[in-house]
Amino acid sequence: MEQEIGPDRPVLTSVDAAASMASLTVTSAVMSRRATRAFTDQPVALDVLKGVLDKARFAPSGCNFQPWEATVLTGAALGDLQSKMRQLPPQDPVEYVIQPADIGADYLARLAENGDRQYTAEGIARDDAAGRQASVMRNYCGFGAPVLLLCYFPRVMGPPQWSDIGMWLQTVMLLLREEGLDSCPQEFLSLYARVIKDHIGVSDETHIFFCGLAIGHADRTAPVNNFERPRVPLDQQVRFVGF
Repeated sequence: MEQEIGPDRPVLTSVDAAASMASLTVTSAVMSRRATRAFTDQPVALDVLKGVLDKARFAPSGCNFQPWEATVLTGAALGDLQSKMRQLPPQDPVEYVIQPADIGADYLARLAENGDRQYTAEGIARDDAAGRQASVMRNYCGFGAPVLLLCYFPRVMGPPQWSDIGMWLQTVMLLLREEGLDSCPQEFLSLYARVIKDHIGVSDETHIFFCGLAIGHADRTAPVNNFERPRVPLDQQVRFVGF
């Protein structure tokens, strides 16, 4: 769970980390990780990506199943996939339900608050439907990131293994911060799961696609990368008993 960010908890950026990579703490990696929605075109070195993903193998997983699998794209291979997705409608039926139909009002309020802050940062008015749609459409290009990690796993895996994959992805994202890199997890791409699996040569019969992870260097000047992210106070989510 991420810590609440407020006036007494300033958001750390990769600039802070770059000042002294050797002293980067877990806390600063957690606090500076965010869903980056504007990247520069600066390339990401293959050896850095391999190093991050090699270390991420030690993320926890129940029964040591290590269920995660991934393909990492850049260059023409990435551009070709993004072009295919733009030309096709989302798949039907969906790969999985992203937002449960019976989700409670409290959770919807959290979604709305974060969305309002994001669109305000982008200069998009509440009644600007076209502007909001254009913002969503930027998912197709990974918000300009030069690298896209595609995460999938065998269909035989159950809910506990979905949790394992989330822990692996968080490990990857924090290790990216250690390298001065930024990311954006994209469940949106599950709307094109079959197109993606066909593009990378993964069987739709045997595997379910979970999400993409855009990877690159954040554009620090973009307002969409700087709005304060709302978080629920700790005492509303966690109870301490017997202390």
